[in-house]
Amino acid sequence: MTDPAHFDSLDDAVAFLYDRIEGPLHVGAPLGLGKPHRLLNALYARAERETSRPLHLYTALSLDPPGAGKGLEGRFVGPFAHRHFGDDFPRLRYVQALKRNTLPAHIEIEEFYLQSGALLNAVAAQRRYASLNYTHVARALADRGVNAIVQKVAAEPGGNRLSLSCNTDLTCDAVDAIVARGLPRPVLIAEVDPHLPWLGGSATVDPGFFDAVVTPPGPHPKLFGLPRQPVADADYAIGFYASTLVRDGGTLQIGIGTLADALCHALALRHTDNAAYLRVVKALGIGVDGAVAPLGTTAPLQGDLAGDRNAMPPVAPLGQTASSANDLSTGHNAKAPVAPLGPFSVGLFGCSEMINEGFRRLVEVGVIKRKVVDDLDLMRRLDDGSASAEDRARLENEGEFLQGGFYLGSPDFYQWLRTLSDEQRCGIGMRRISEVNELYGGNETLERLQRRDARFFNSCMMATALGAAVSDTLDDGRVVSGVGGQYNFVAMAHALPNARSVLMLRSTRESAGTTRSNVVWNYAQATIPRHLRDVYITEYGIAHLRGKTDEDCIEAMCAIADTRFADALREAARASGKLAPSAAGPASNARGGANTPDRLRQSLAPFRADGTLPDYPLGSDFTEVEQRLVKALGLLKAGTATRAGTVRTVLRALFSNSGRDQEALQRMDLEKPASLGDKLQARLLSWALAQGQDS
Repeated sequence: MTDPAHFDSLDDAVAFLYDRIEGPLHVGAPLGLGKPHRLLNALYARAERETSRPLHLYTALSLDPPGAGKGLEGRFVGPFAHRHFGDDFPRLRYVQALKRNTLPAHIEIEEFYLQSGALLNAVAAQRRYASLNYTHVARALADRGVNAIVQKVAAEPGGNRLSLSCNTDLTCDAVDAIVARGLPRPVLIAEVDPHLPWLGGSATVDPGFFDAVVTPPGPHPKLFGLPRQPVADADYAIGFYASTLVRDGGTLQIGIGTLADALCHALALRHTDNAAYLRVVKALGIGVDGAVAPLGTTAPLQGDLAGDRNAMPPVAPLGQTASSANDLSTGHNAKAPVAPLGPFSVGLFGCSEMINEGFRRLVEVGVIKRKVVDDLDLMRRLDDGSASAEDRARLENEGEFLQGGFYLGSPDFYQWLRTLSDEQRCGIGMRRISEVNELYGGNETLERLQRRDARFFNSCMMATALGAAVSDTLDDGRVVSGVGGQYNFVAMAHALPNARSVLMLRSTRESAGTTRSNVVWNYAQATIPRHLRDVYITEYGIAHLRGKTDEDCIEAMCAIADTRFADALREAARASGKLAPSAAGPASNARGGANTPDRLRQSLAPFRADGTLPDYPLGSDFTEVEQRLVKALGLLKAGTATRAGTVRTVLRALFSNSGRDQEALQRMDLEKPASLGDKLQARLLSWALAQGQDS
């Protein structure tokens, strides 16, 4: 490797790229945090001017802070975005062009994963979306003849090496795939960001890995921080059900969002305050034999199962009686494998494409601590119990307890990464996505030993009664987000012994003021086909579908659906000949009212009140007054989703005797409203704040 060219000017770095490449530029850039926003904006500005040099950009997850918007939302978001992201955050110019549908004809943007819901109406983004499994992206970049890659990097403190840090996922895989095709090695340009945490090990490269390194002068904008969202009752129920599937000594993969936050809170509570954890579990009805007792009873708990690695009793949906759960062996519902529910002695090995806020918490409390090493013989000795003291000392000194392909989170999360102890930093391995997301990269035997008892937790938007998952696309074909690594992990769960793929979803959603079921009979799009069905979880229970017949899958999914929609699902199944005409639903729905938000709210209310289930279990980026406002604005959004709802909400606000939350009104610049519109907004907000305090 030769020494790279060094620049402090972004324009000079772009000029270097143009000089090195003839003809069209086919540029790759990492997803998420590793995307060099300032360098890409400089590249886009030049490409706009030079229409004779087409620019094709291949990337994913182009992060864009929220716009201020109008009305109450704008009053909230504007000051928050100013504080959280900073006014100097470099919004990607190509993203703004995509959203306005004004992308120049000679510039093409192709993404394989979109910021969720952000580009539904961006015509060019929808037309040029590439539906790819994460592990197939490097191959696709080679197919497209990528001739340059730009990436944000961290500089070694006191040294001269560089770290791919937040994005080891695709760069090296892509370079190898391109060179393997006999194509020239792409031009590689790094942009150094002093805010990016330094991570060593496999994330480290010599400066000569890059052809050019640009270090723009300060001030340096903040890293993109994901605002942490409040966790709802349904999220918590899903998270606690999911936590019962995790085995001590196993492997954990999680996605992102409030369902993952709830799961991580449940696992942390299970370890740090097992008595409190078991009280929540009991409230959800999970008993000592895995059966679900009626809410409010005192069923014995699984506190004495910690030594039984093979215990796999069934879990029935919320509200189902113990006797009906014991009938699950007939196949009309799921036998979900429930792990012993004691604290974690051995701990978990984290292996996930994304490292996020939840993993931080689990490392901090001692749940993520099982280490692995890339030594097949040593892992075999650890597995069969023949490891020596020397082996265990090497494991302790060289092992990694957490591996990932990229990371993304809040400012607090980035600060945690910056301040890791040397020992903790050595325990985190940033890896290629070909290593994390699949088994078939040449080290399958080793990875099988490392990833024992794996649990792959991901979220989906909807699921069909026959077990297919809808995670990324609407029925009209528009892409909400992307496949990403979800298929990879589902397939891996079926390939690994004692592994499970767990897809989590809320049972319902609100759309235009109407409650709709997320458990549906059929849907035009599917992310995960039904032949890979395994475990589904809603706030009403666990449906274990692996290897089941269609009839049994339908009953299991109906049992975890909202009661209001279960009968319609069964009717659709009967009409299609998938259920017998006389088939009856499980006891939970037959009794009526079991799988309802009110029943769930009542069961979790004591834990909300005593702080066991906080709104923000992993910390908050909102101030205390903003947390109150988030809840109030959510109530207003739900109450004004329809014209009739808007009228009712306005009348209630106008004729209520709600007190004035002066601090909240001041935060929203409505302390002294002048216009009629501002006065109405103040009344609506005061009413919603009062409702939020009562809920």
